[in-house]
Amino acid sequence: MLRIALLLLSVVSINVFAVTEAVDIYSDQQLISLIRSNQYLQRVKADDCQLVQDIEARAEVLQQPMYQFLWGEMLNNGVCVKAHPSRGMALLQTAAEQGSPEAMVKLADYYDRGKLVVKDPNRAVQYVLPAAANGDLTAKMILVRLFGQGYGSPADYELGYHWLYNSIFDDDAQQKKASSLLQMLAAKMPASIVARAQQPQLYTR
Repeated sequence: MLRIALLLLSVVSINVFAVTEAVDIYSDQQLISLIRSNQYLQRVKADDCQLVQDIEARAEVLQQPMYQFLWGEMLNNGVCVKAHPSRGMALLQTAAEQGSPEAMVKLADYYDRGKLVVKDPNRAVQYVLPAAANGDLTAKMILVRLFGQGYGSPADYELGYHWLYNSIFDDDAQQKKASSLLQMLAAKMPASIVARAQQPQLYTR
């Protein structure tokens, strides 16, 4: 009860003093940027772990997906708190269920690498597929790589190829990596299906 009361007090502090710089912690956009550059845990440590209670409150009480991701990763990696992977993974799962592509991609990464869980690339496909369907480029790259390695359902190969082929890339290096992944996946598909998947609009029968 005391822990819940402290968390609620922290939430009240966030709401009452949100205009002050001291509690105006990372916005969702800042967190997305930190996650995409893989700097989110380093940022928490660079802030001398001063924001732990705010992060926990936003994750556990306010149930904000980006903060569930961050708090879950802090627990998974023992950053500023004692490691608690079972709770950390549950928070990532909750964030993914709320539609966070970042959480979906991270869960896929854990199952792809076999970190904290039994290695299961097919389950990684299940996590990353909806994020790819919603346009997340990182998810599309991971999905096509997993498909090219033979995981997932061949019935989904065309969609995965289509999504990545018709993406816009941030730079030449990213485009070259995508082209390599597409070439690997194309080797597992009939030429007619590859040609159809390359069209701007996908029409399947």
